[in-house]
Amino acid sequence: MFDKNEVDRLCAWHEFRNQLEVSENPLQDTIDLYNTCPIMSFSMDPYNSETWPNPWELLSENTYCNFGIILGIAYTLMLTDRFSHSVEKITINTNKEVAQTKYLLYINNKVIGYDRKTWLTVDSIDNTNWIVESTIQLPSYQ
Repeated sequence: MFDKNEVDRLCAWHEFRNQLEVSENPLQDTIDLYNTCPIMSFSMDPYNSETWPNPWELLSENTYCNFGIILGIAYTLMLTDRFSHSVEKITINTNKEVAQTKYLLYINNKVIGYDRKTWLTVDSIDNTNWIVESTIQLPSYQ
């Protein structure tokens, strides 16, 4: 999808969201999709929501950092009937011991972003060395 021109990309995204309505594993399907997007080191400031693109701008710009990927996953799920009221929050988490930041999306007692390849349950995450720096409630686009 991400290698298409802007119009085709937006159409493919719409079709993908429709498929999520009946998918047996919609969270994993969405993670798998965003694991194919072009990644850059920094495309937006996760601490300043005023600068974030809306869902259609994000797809139009087609540039993703780690935070942009989580935001794209959140937008994709939020814009389905199935998950329109399920996306809870995004947290920005840091581990100062290893100088690492993770952006975690919480949805229906599951977390996306702790492991880039799959989702985990909230209870299965080891938060021992992680500090939540910020919690972000996303606006509704429905």
